[in-house]
Amino acid sequence: MTDITGPLDGVRVIDLSTVVMGPYAAQILGDLGADVIKIESPADTVRVGSYRTTPGMTALNLNVNRNKRSVALNLKDEAEREQALKLIDTADVLITNMRPGALSRLGLDYADVAERNPRLVYAHAQGFRGDSDRAGHAAYDETVQASSGLVDVANRALGEPVYLPTIIGDKVSSLTIAYSVLAALVHRDRTGQGQRVEIPMTDTLIAFNLVEHLAGHTYEPAEGPTGFALSMTKGHAAVRTKDGLACVIPYNPQNFRDFFAAAGRPDLAGDPRVNGEAIDRADNEWLSAQIAACAPALTTAEWAEVCAKHSIPMAPVLELDKAHEDPYVRDGHLLDTVEHPSEGAIRTIGIPVKFSATPGSIRRLAPVAGQDTAEVLAELN
Repeated sequence: MTDITGPLDGVRVIDLSTVVMGPYAAQILGDLGADVIKIESPADTVRVGSYRTTPGMTALNLNVNRNKRSVALNLKDEAEREQALKLIDTADVLITNMRPGALSRLGLDYADVAERNPRLVYAHAQGFRGDSDRAGHAAYDETVQASSGLVDVANRALGEPVYLPTIIGDKVSSLTIAYSVLAALVHRDRTGQGQRVEIPMTDTLIAFNLVEHLAGHTYEPAEGPTGFALSMTKGHAAVRTKDGLACVIPYNPQNFRDFFAAAGRPDLAGDPRVNGEAIDRADNEWLSAQIAACAPALTTAEWAEVCAKHSIPMAPVLELDKAHEDPYVRDGHLLDTVEHPSEGAIRTIGIPVKFSATPGSIRRLAPVAGQDTAEVLAELN
């Protein structure tokens, strides 16, 4: 591991959150140089599941809790809760996704901690807005996908109300927590004023989803249906080449003509539907079907060469089982193998952003629960 820090060197973050949303946000801040102290309850569900050697060191835990020090405190114990409060007194940021009622009972709501530390940026993430009739309701990624309209989009596009096969609600909310905390720190550093920042998952995903899918309902009265036309097109999918899978997305008439010519289909290259000034989105479904029919004419590598030559958007489909072998992933250090103190060789996900002056770094791999308790509490003295 490295001693290089990053642009948040000197910022202390208390991670009082569980599972993915809050911990991933705190990890991002840690990757950018913050000193992140994770206050762990006796049991965090992210530590429940299969592990290699050490109980609690699950794959998901390893992927959301690096660049942190772990302090095990039982917040229901008065003395240990006071130690947690003393740590919060030293912090610039607190991230929590505990329900409001639990925070109040423990004396950890914003009013309580701001009285002790008025410069604190207090980021509270929860499923639903605090002033709504759903405040305090349990929320999981699937419920947020449903309440944000993502399931409706999937149902309309695919004919089945499936959940996206990724915890997008948690991870988009994590990113929102991270940038919101940074904005609040800028304000704090200018004015000396801390504040409470609420990040409701459902509100975040509604805003995220509607960027393109509000579509015709952007106008009042509506000038068309909701749903981004290209994304909702039947057959809008990666295609099978001669030897694999690829995303090939001709976008303008010239793209389509060049694609069809390369596939040996001069008849399609001369079709009036790809010889106008622009593509009529009413033809999206037909065009998607033709792309799928033509793709097997060449290998994925051959399509990559053709598409690069003609500026046609294209990418091979990354197979996750082979991601570590992919040259782009390997050369970008996006999935390096490192030696973990308790788990041995593991793959660690790289930091995706690059700073020219203050690069982020991976200084600590995910800790065993409570391994830094003595060290951190000693610093209080």
